[in-house]
Amino acid sequence: MRRVVITGIGALTPIGNTYPAYVEGLKNGVSGAAMTTRFDATNFKVKFACELKNFEIEDFMPRKDARRMDPFAQYALVVADEAMQMSGLDVNSIDLDRAGVVWGSGIGGFETIEHDISEAALWTGEPRYSPFLIPKLIADIAPGHISIKYGFRGINYATVSACASSTHSVIASFDYIRMGRADIMITGGSEAAITKASVGGFASMKAMSERNDSPETASRPFDRDRDGFVLGEGGGALILEELEHAKKRGAVIYGEVIGAGMTADAYHMTAPHPEGIGARNVMNLAIKDAGINKEDVDYVNVHGTSTPLGDIAETKAIQAVFGDAAYKLHISSTKSMTGHLLGGAGAIEAIAGVIAINEGFIPPTINHFTDDPEFDPKLNFTFNQAQERSPDVILSNTFGFGGHNASIIIKRFIE
Repeated sequence: MRRVVITGIGALTPIGNTYPAYVEGLKNGVSGAAMTTRFDATNFKVKFACELKNFEIEDFMPRKDARRMDPFAQYALVVADEAMQMSGLDVNSIDLDRAGVVWGSGIGGFETIEHDISEAALWTGEPRYSPFLIPKLIADIAPGHISIKYGFRGINYATVSACASSTHSVIASFDYIRMGRADIMITGGSEAAITKASVGGFASMKAMSERNDSPETASRPFDRDRDGFVLGEGGGALILEELEHAKKRGAVIYGEVIGAGMTADAYHMTAPHPEGIGARNVMNLAIKDAGINKEDVDYVNVHGTSTPLGDIAETKAIQAVFGDAAYKLHISSTKSMTGHLLGGAGAIEAIAGVIAINEGFIPPTINHFTDDPEFDPKLNFTFNQAQERSPDVILSNTFGFGGHNASIIIKRFIE
């Protein structure tokens, strides 16, 4: 198996529109939640979300090109470009047949599905549909656009596994490189689902917080009064590269991907297994795949959505996997700040782990007000403020509707 390293990162999040801004947002415990501006939510049960701030797509591409893409694909191109620039890759000096893209999105073109189809239905006589309708809504168009922009002719497809989508995309890219099927992969995920149908649908499931009087404190993982997740948007990209390929061109290395796991709960459409069996299994598989001991893990970026059942199940799984070593871990949910990016969550949360390794701090779980007796008080959930620590090994969890579980392990690069 070949070694796989991270040589570029891009981030577009509700708490920072670039990688450096995301670092600062995490360090300062910023909440990205506010009353929604995407649509008039007056009559909705949930009136807030974690939207991008001061973001204009025209700053990144011509308006004509942007109009041919759903926002989720726009976000994908924005973060892929930042990651490529950070990596210093010269597309004229690499084998483009061994460079690929795997990208995750839980939904794809949700805004396009909702808006364009609704608009067409208003026409009398024959409905008028945009010729860009289908290319805008399909989830696999994002990796398609990325490969077209950079000329990457290798592996190219999308992963769709709800909230685990972009972790699955990173795992797939990791596997292709270590097995020798590619030298470079652009991977990650993006989502743009702050729409009427999305907010209304999740709200009807009672999955989201309804704390409309205090949006900025609504996402409160592990707090006694948590009442659901807060919807977010954006994306994250990683450039994964075979180690010798990266060294040959003098690339800066930000971390090494060393292991991954994938499982299913096989239990319920939307609820986690109450004992966290799937979560327990996926972390054990990732640790085994990485060839490390459980005691080697320093930080777990948890799925931690702020739902009553999910937080409990994941914590049970962590304690079952790590035993007494759990008390030496830092644990945090960055969804307390970014909200839940659905298919884009795994990418920006893996990036949060890379940030912890490189910047020397553990991102906090903000909005903790009241201890919940369901959780062991000896566990370190990194409540409310970032804590200084330079982890050598991080584990990132993402779990999706349908019982999909994915975990990835990244460590500090050592020659």
